Order: sequence, then C-alpha cells, then structure tokens
Amino acid sequence: MSRTLEERREQSRAEDRELIRRAVAGEQDAYARLMEKYEAMIRRLVSRMTGTSAETEDIVQEAFIKAFQALSSFNDEFSFSTWLCKIATNNCIDHLRKRKLHTVSLEGRWDEPDHERLEIPDSSALPDVRIVERQRAQAIQRAIDALPEKYRIVIVLRHQQEMRYEEIAEELKIPLGTVKAHIFRARELLNKYLRGRVDPE
Repeated sequence: MSRTLEERREQSRAEDRELIRRAVAGEQDAYARLMEKYEAMIRRLVSRMTGTSAETEDIVQEAFIKAFQALSSFNDEFSFSTWLCKIATNNCIDHLRKRKLHTVSLEGRWDEPDHERLEIPDSSALPDVRIVERQRAQAIQRAIDALPEKYRIVIVLRHQQEMRYEEIAEELKIPLGTVKAHIFRARELLNKYLRGRVDPE
C-alpha cells in the first residue's frame, strides 16, 4: 500500500532532523544532502520572485549559507523547508529593494491557451488531465513572471508561499492596505490577459 502524503511528509521531516543533527555535529555530507534535497525548490522560488535567472544562483547560494550558519538555532518543531523558504524569501526581498524597480511588459507574452484561475488543482485522474493542468500551470507562471515587479512579488508570496496578508505586509514593510491593493491589481491584470487569450473578442 502506498504511503499517504502525511506519512511521506513526516518521513521527510524526520530525515531533515537527522541531517540537521549530523550537520551541526560537523558532518559535511549532511550539509550536502540538505542542499541536494532542497536546492531545486529554492531555485524555483527565487526565480519566480526575481523574475530573472541572472542573479538566481547567487541568491540561492546566499540562502543556503545563511541557513547553514544558523542551523544550530533551528527549531525542529517546525518544517525545515518552510524555514529555508523564509530565508530565501527574505533574501529576494532584500535584493529587490536594492534593485531599481523594473517593469516587464505584459504585451506579447501570452503564447499558450490558459484560463483565469490562479490556483491549479492537483488532478491525477488521467494522464491527459495531468498534461492539461501542467500546461495551465506553466502558462499561469509565465503570466505571473510578466507582471510588474511589485505585483509579482505579492502574488508569489500569497499564492505560492501561502503567506497571509499580514505576513506579506510585515515581510515587505508596506501597509496592509497596500498589500491588498497590489494583490487585487495583480489578479485583475492576470485575469484580463488570461481571459483575453481564452475568450478573444
């Protein structure tokens, strides 16, 4: 019988706790295993937040360096992956604050069929359904990537990192009302352009 999702998560967390214990004790292979396990996930997160691959590697490496330096203070009651994502997210925010605000055009970036939903259900009933859902998710991600930076960041934090509005406001150091306004505007832009591709007038 296949293990449930919760059982797999608990096994992964148990593995993380053991790797962290070994890493804190000075075992270099434990550091390597943690990085191997989570590097792809952190790279995807950083790429989505920054909207560019040019600086992704440096930010990813910096996130792991900070995490490993603070590993002895990690509270294993929490998920290591969530903690690591938090560090990477903070790195991205710091980086974007230092970078001149850059707006990417929303025109001419919609080259695949899509719909207006922002969240894609995990459907595994049939192979063709999985393919369609994957294509939709990829198209939506391209749409998010094309948003102006201030909108892209809040959408990533809200829909991909599942942060609450209050948490986003705290992370970005902006008023709660501004967070809500940015998310509303970002959804409006996404819906407008995605719907335009599905139902051209």
